[in-house]
Amino acid sequence: MPRNSASRDLFPGALEMMILQSLRQRPMHGYALVKHIQQVSDDLLQIEEGSLYPALQRMLREGWLECETGISAKNRPTRIYRLTDTGLRHLEQEISSFERMFAGITRVLAISQA
Repeated sequence: MPRNSASRDLFPGALEMMILQSLRQRPMHGYALVKHIQQVSDDLLQIEEGSLYPALQRMLREGWLECETGISAKNRPTRIYRLTDTGLRHLEQEISSFERMFAGITRVLAISQA
């Protein structure tokens, strides 16, 4: 089945970078993360639970996040994720790497349009 060209997969590390940046603002549970990324991106990015929760588990194992049990707005138990100092350092490295990559892509695209 042909892919919708308006809907693209994220590049490796993009989901983790967005999660870390979102949690830099405040601790959140998984559903709040999905909604936050969707809202901030003006609905351009839709994060599926099937991608989110495995990413959160990887990030917990890496020590980039920690979590605690909390209560959701619907009065249900939930895991609240928080950025660690290690996660903040990793985020800053990833942002720097992304900015270099984006600058290179921008230069190539500028030449192609000339």
